[in-house]
Amino acid sequence: MADVWVFCQEAGGEPTSLGLELLTKARELGDVTALYLGSGSDAAFATLGDYGVSRVYHFDPGDELASGPVAAAIADLVEEHRPDLLVFGQGYDDRDIAGRLAARLGLSVLSNAVDVAIDGAVTTRHEIFGGSQIATATVEGDGPYVVLVRPKSFPAEPAGGPPPSVTSVELPDVGAAKARVTGSHVEEREGPQLEDAAVVVAGGRGLGNPEAFELVERVAKTLGAATGATRAIVDAGWVPYAKQVGQTGKTVKPDVYIACGISGAMQHLVGMKDSKTIIAINKDPEAPIFSVADLGIVGDVHKVLPKLAEALEARAGG
Repeated sequence: MADVWVFCQEAGGEPTSLGLELLTKARELGDVTALYLGSGSDAAFATLGDYGVSRVYHFDPGDELASGPVAAAIADLVEEHRPDLLVFGQGYDDRDIAGRLAARLGLSVLSNAVDVAIDGAVTTRHEIFGGSQIATATVEGDGPYVVLVRPKSFPAEPAGGPPPSVTSVELPDVGAAKARVTGSHVEEREGPQLEDAAVVVAGGRGLGNPEAFELVERVAKTLGAATGATRAIVDAGWVPYAKQVGQTGKTVKPDVYIACGISGAMQHLVGMKDSKTIIAINKDPEAPIFSVADLGIVGDVHKVLPKLAEALEARAGG
């Protein structure tokens, strides 16, 4: 059975949804060890056990920037235990730590994978050309192997299991690579998190102006949905980067995705095309977004969205 190590970060005192997705896949591949970054707690470790983790290496950087010291600590553990596979997500800290780890150990990294298998060699699958084609990569030879996996590639499903053994790892001094976090700010938001929302209402350049994004927010509020955006309106400063969906933003997989004034550029489709039901509103009947939509409305979002909001509000009030 393969020895699989999974990087899992803490947010709000709990393992992130991305980490739980990776753990769900990892337990299919072998015996799972979690590389857990955060303050840690009995409840958090119990959750890891529920997702199939048998052992936890716990890293608590305190007010230090985690990437340098955590990568150095993991490198020491890898050299001592030689796991077969290390799995990271395509998160910011994941990529930073994985890159530093690979540089320290002279390892290659397979990035942006949507699936991974290990049987002597490691095989990964990667979506290319906006997901219209699948490329397969295989790495042979002595491990360990390092793989970065896209969010929402796997469902996060608990399997039930006892609490894992936990080892607290002391972080080494990394000299000039050491940095201290002097302050942090929690993003203010209403409603569910974009990555975890069951319903997402997203707006694009077709809204015409930043004030029109209020229509998106009005519909989302009625549905209890999260709001998303294309890169075009994020770059234009209409909405914060945290709302961006797509290749250089967030990957979402809600039950319902409502695309409002979004043309459907490949870079955006990569981040939302696997939504269970896609509803597109666009005045251009030839817009690429209709190629992935389950329901398409050819019309002006400035006329369609107010009517939709009114209907939803009347239904909620009734």
